[in-house]
Amino acid sequence: MREHEINRQLDAIINTMHDGLIVIAPDGAIVMVNQALETLTGYRAEELIGRPCTLLGCDACELAIQSQEGQSWWCALFDPAHGSIKRVRCSYRRKDGSCVPVLKNASLLHDEQGRPLGAVETIIDISELDRLDQEVSRLARQLDSVDGFCGIVGGSPAMQKVFEVIKKAAASDAPVIIQGESGTGKELAARAIHQCGNRREGPYVQFSCAALNESLLESELFGHAKGAFTGAYRHRIGRFEAANGGDIFLDEIGDIPLSTQAKLLRVLETKQFERVGDHQPISVDARIITATNRDLEQLLAQGDFREDLYFRINVIPIHLPPLRQRLGDVPALVNTFIQRFARKTGKPINGLSRRAMECFMSHPWPGNVRELKGALEYAFVVAEGGVIGLEHLPPQFGQARTRPAGEGVVEVDPGAAPADLSQKEALVAALRRTGGNQTQAARLLGVNRVTVYNRMKKYGIELKKVMHA
Repeated sequence: MREHEINRQLDAIINTMHDGLIVIAPDGAIVMVNQALETLTGYRAEELIGRPCTLLGCDACELAIQSQEGQSWWCALFDPAHGSIKRVRCSYRRKDGSCVPVLKNASLLHDEQGRPLGAVETIIDISELDRLDQEVSRLARQLDSVDGFCGIVGGSPAMQKVFEVIKKAAASDAPVIIQGESGTGKELAARAIHQCGNRREGPYVQFSCAALNESLLESELFGHAKGAFTGAYRHRIGRFEAANGGDIFLDEIGDIPLSTQAKLLRVLETKQFERVGDHQPISVDARIITATNRDLEQLLAQGDFREDLYFRINVIPIHLPPLRQRLGDVPALVNTFIQRFARKTGKPINGLSRRAMECFMSHPWPGNVRELKGALEYAFVVAEGGVIGLEHLPPQFGQARTRPAGEGVVEVDPGAAPADLSQKEALVAALRRTGGNQTQAARLLGVNRVTVYNRMKKYGIELKKVMHA
């Protein structure tokens, strides 16, 4: 094929490109675009040609234009000292107002006398790359919590009921609200719903609504347009837009102000929102998962929470029980955290002493699983190896150190199943705590007396040996 034939087929050649291409005149007017750019931006070629390139709202270009104020050229690309842009990560504004992350390369074109003819840019859509980055982060978090049900450790009847509700909630697109005391694992439950649901291939966006003022909260949730407020130097997508096609988890939902509650209700009802400082509605398809440790019904009575929003988010309620109501899960949690910290620190610590385990089983755990994890993390700093004793535990466990008892050892078997550890070690600790009373031990573990008898038989637990160990 000769050169003139190539030139005649140039449009067809350019339209075979997967990446977007745009040619810009020296005055900033768009001269040509290919079909890939039309697909990327949502604009047809006739809607772009002749219009200023600023129509596409590239945030990198906005900064490049601002930096050239007072120069003879209007954009840094047309600066003779530069004349090119290499692999700049930025975002384009689509016709529907949404933003798409892109990677841009640009080069200045010159005539034979070296005068600028215009510029050519290639635009690569990296939204899929962003999604994969989020997936890698999610998998990294998942690898750090490989035990139990999607990272949630618990073999007690109360937690088994929670797991069943999570599975059923995951199969639906209805809003879910997770309630429970601080430290019970509401974030893990929300992530489990995403991992088990139909939207698991989509993004998972987590955001805490606490400790943010009204304007900053709205900007984080819905994004903002350039110039919407002082410091808004570029447009920014919000958490809802980032969660499109997936799930968004709003923690501490009881802390959001009433004005933001009204806007959140509109998103739930219309699946549309507007960025701060912008009036163009943006459609979003994201399932909402909320969580709180506050009493929303009390907030309703006080007028601090909208009743219509409450009924909108309270479609599938999930209540996470506090650790003091599922003490049978303590040994399994201890096993999980000890294995994790041992891998992380390299310390040869393989379990708790008997007195330390009994202390854990009698502790009220006001901070729930978070407190237990923190106690073991503290112990790993203090202890050097072997087993963790009472002397290695944080100060709030100090009273237990004064109780006379034989030390003994309750070792954690790295290869043992958490459920078995939960049953056997919890049963031994409960029997010791209740003085061998099987009825009281059953009540403490949340099971019936027959179950206690069957587990004693299953694990070969003799009451006399347990009480005199």
